Amino acid sequence: MSRWTPDRDSADDPDDDWDEGEDAWADDDSETALAECPSCGADVYEDAVRCPICGEYITRSRSVWQGRPVWWRILGLAGILAVIIGIAFAAGL
Repeated sequence: MSRWTPDRDSADDPDDDWDEGEDAWADDDSETALAECPSCGADVYEDAVRCPICGEYITRSRSVWQGRPVWWRILGLAGILAVIIGIAFAAGL
């Protein structure tokens, strides 16, 4: 009893294109980049919220004003000036 095998030409063989050309994944830029934890210096994923080593939260900015709208900055400065002027009037200056 002979075994039946389908007649396939080389164009239908899925294994033929496996070794064609260079590695298709070599130019893939979707790899997750690493960043350094500002607290302990460990390598963490760039999109991580907390460091897996020390547990500190990863912040992307060093300034509290970064990313705030202009009106927020003006309101903050006006509040600081109001406190300074209030202290000056209370002290009788």
